[in-house]
Amino acid sequence: MKALFRRIRNAPHASHAPHGPKVDEGEPGAGRRASGSIPRALLSPRSAAGQVFFLQVGIVVLLVVAAVTALILQAHRDSTREARRQSVTAAEAFANAPGMEAALKSPDPTAVLQPRAEEVRKRGGVDFVTVTDTRGIRYTNPIPERIGKKFIGNIEPALHGHVLVETLDTPSGRVVQAVVPVTGSDGSVIGVVSSGLKVRSVASMAANQLPIILGTGAVALVVSTTGTALVARRLRRQTHGLGPVEMARMYDHHDAVLHAVREGVLITGPDGRLVLANDEARRLLDLPADVEGRPLGSLGLDEGVERMLASDEPVTDEVRPAGDRLLAVNKRITAPHSGQPGSVATLRDTTELAAVSGRAEVARARLTLLYDAGVRIGTTLDVTRTAEELAEVAVPRFADVAAVDLLEAVQKGQEPTVEAWGRMRRTALCGGAETPALPPAGKLVTVAPGTAADRALESGRAVAETVPHDVAGPPPGDPGADPDRDQGPDPDQDQVRAMPEHGLRSLVTVPLRARGATLGMVHFWRTGDAPAFEEDDLSLAEELAARAAVAVDNARRFTREHAMAVTLQRSLLPRGVPEQNALEAAWRYLPAEAGVGGDWFDVIPLPGSRVALVVGDVVGHGLHAAATMGRLRTAVHNLSALDLPPDELLAYLDDLVIRIDADERTDDEPGEGAGVTGATCLYAVYDAVTGACTMARAGHPAPVVVRPDGTVDSPRVPVSPPLGLNGVPFETAELRLAEGSKLVLYTDGLIEDRNRDIDTGLALLHGALRGVADRTPEETCQTVLDTMLPEHPLDDIALLVAGTRLLDPSQVARWDVPSDPRAVAGVRRECARRLREWGLEEAAFTLELILSELLTNAIRYGTEPIGVRLLHDTNLTCEVSDAGSTSPRVRRAASTDEGGRGLFLVAHYAQRWGTRYTPDGKVIWAELTPHPDAAGGTADLTADALLAQFDDDAL
Repeated sequence: MKALFRRIRNAPHASHAPHGPKVDEGEPGAGRRASGSIPRALLSPRSAAGQVFFLQVGIVVLLVVAAVTALILQAHRDSTREARRQSVTAAEAFANAPGMEAALKSPDPTAVLQPRAEEVRKRGGVDFVTVTDTRGIRYTNPIPERIGKKFIGNIEPALHGHVLVETLDTPSGRVVQAVVPVTGSDGSVIGVVSSGLKVRSVASMAANQLPIILGTGAVALVVSTTGTALVARRLRRQTHGLGPVEMARMYDHHDAVLHAVREGVLITGPDGRLVLANDEARRLLDLPADVEGRPLGSLGLDEGVERMLASDEPVTDEVRPAGDRLLAVNKRITAPHSGQPGSVATLRDTTELAAVSGRAEVARARLTLLYDAGVRIGTTLDVTRTAEELAEVAVPRFADVAAVDLLEAVQKGQEPTVEAWGRMRRTALCGGAETPALPPAGKLVTVAPGTAADRALESGRAVAETVPHDVAGPPPGDPGADPDRDQGPDPDQDQVRAMPEHGLRSLVTVPLRARGATLGMVHFWRTGDAPAFEEDDLSLAEELAARAAVAVDNARRFTREHAMAVTLQRSLLPRGVPEQNALEAAWRYLPAEAGVGGDWFDVIPLPGSRVALVVGDVVGHGLHAAATMGRLRTAVHNLSALDLPPDELLAYLDDLVIRIDADERTDDEPGEGAGVTGATCLYAVYDAVTGACTMARAGHPAPVVVRPDGTVDSPRVPVSPPLGLNGVPFETAELRLAEGSKLVLYTDGLIEDRNRDIDTGLALLHGALRGVADRTPEETCQTVLDTMLPEHPLDDIALLVAGTRLLDPSQVARWDVPSDPRAVAGVRRECARRLREWGLEEAAFTLELILSELLTNAIRYGTEPIGVRLLHDTNLTCEVSDAGSTSPRVRRAASTDEGGRGLFLVAHYAQRWGTRYTPDGKVIWAELTPHPDAAGGTADLTADALLAQFDDDAL
């Protein structure tokens, strides 16, 4: 349209007088106008003349540049060739000069040759002439300081009688030097002459040829410019000198285009009269046929449109109402372009475009809703939260109220079944706070036969109802079937029937289906004056439900796997603190949000009023980590039964981890988590008799001790590599803990988090433990978790707090026993006396029997010193120690053997017995209950006879 009006503007009289006078090509005025326009057309790259001009100038410039480049390259080659020639000539002339041999063999060659060389250099026009001996030592040089120094260049060819010309790049430029041998009278080489010349010093013909090339290029440029000007003048005259036929044809074309376009055109003059209106403008504004030439005020236009057309301000895409139409108006002033004052306005009907734009906006809103649903639904792996996210996305952009009902099996992570369709749990409700007709979240609802929900479940597609009088709700007359309902009349059915009274006008019910299974239902309501759901809304509702169903099913699967892993892990962890008096222990275990891990802890009673404390962490998460943790925990229990020191126990545990790792790597079908197995562990043994705590750790965080006075510190326990690395021995540390101290063991999930490092976590832990000296371990655990627990734990957390106790000295009895069998009876009597003091006379016989056997074996097979210790704790413990390293074992004695039945009797009468190795030897211990059953006791006469037999055997 802009090109059209430009044409009309350039020929204003032609529109009214198509057969007007023609301007003759030969008129002087026309020629002057054409000539005056040549410079502007010549410089315009869009005109044909300008393009020809720039093309010719470019060709000439390229020819000049090519000629200059060729000249420079040729001059460079000529300069190099001339430099080689001059260098060789000067060097050979000087080398073959008379008296050269005598000068080289004179006592001072430099004094003879230096003046000659300088003279040759100046006359020959070279930069240097250098004479050297056969070793390359200079005799001459233009710079005297270099005389006597090594020549820079290759003289090997010259020493063999050859002439060498080489080019060297130096800081001052490229140098061509010739190296020529100097031969003696006998034909041998007695010296070398080198002459050189800088390439840039050689005169060339470029200085003479370059002005000719440049002058020729300038002449060609002037000629091409002149020719271009003549061509431009001719083109201008031919273009503007149109005849009557051409003008008429152009007018017909322009008139046809003007009245055929679907865009109204209005041209107004400076006096406010309408100059031109095409057919589309007459239709859009309802103008009469004789509108041209009339004032704008007499056309009956809308006041806003008339004021806009009469103003001198330009308008761009301004929408104006005109009757029942919406017109997009553009207006421009014509004076700056044609010199003729006035304005031109274009009108475009946008009524249908507005309707199309409305539909496009609705489609865009729906796509945006689906995009937001994909982003916002399923951000967590929680079934309830995923259902809530679906309802929150739909309200209020798609519906006024949204409710999500899920099968109870889905909420628990179980597989959905068809039989459970009739009973669902309302999991989420959004926008229904003011609608008491809807069951609230958490309510158990049923799907009545024939309802929209029932039809949607059967068909698997969305179902819409304008008045939802039969939406999903609890069935009437069965209040006792739902355990979640209150006893008595159930008003839910009446509320559902009264839903239209609460403003619920339109409903869409969609089943939530994923992987071929129905997980639940989602209901969308619109209330009040909101438009009812249409057919397009059903497809959108199905798309929302399909996206949400996948997220719900993923959350359900995660819930199931997480519950399985948590159940497995909790079954592998201790259920409570075992009975013992050495420690008061409390613990906490918190699995990570993303899944269970391999953290574990243990409190294991040991003989001799000792307790083992264990905290460990298997690398990774999931069932594999939990199963590995169970294997390691079982191994620790078995190894602790052997009463091994902490370092030896960790060594055995390290070997087990290596074997587990090797088994997994050689498995043909590795399962989840297959790969390198790693774990950390801290093992501590606390002795309630001495207050000593021996511990060792393998890659585990150091424990924290809270003293009775409230001070908190982390004892220096040597850290060893994690389990599974093999080859590094473990070290132990021994602490003395006062009664009332608290030993805090934990895994790294407590102190390390995404937002804090280990040092910051340890500082926070120390701060949380200050001031807990007077609190119980249970209270201490809670205080630590309240301070340290992150909002979203990324790793498992295991925390074990043990408050130390000391066994009262009156509950401990010790005797040193000489290595004499006759001392057994005396020790036995002392033990019996101590048992009477403790009120344990019933256990005297059993204890004396066990003590006699153990002490007799120590005297017979052991090494001094020998000692006996009695401990009165939850159990009665008898310990016999000696310096030997051999351990007794139970064996089955033959009927003819005189001995070998003592340990059998010990194993029969004692609750437990075993051997514990110490740095000084070993300890044989036996535990028995303070009140043995009736079968364990015998008559005094039998006991005396039996003990006498032990004494006889010892003697």
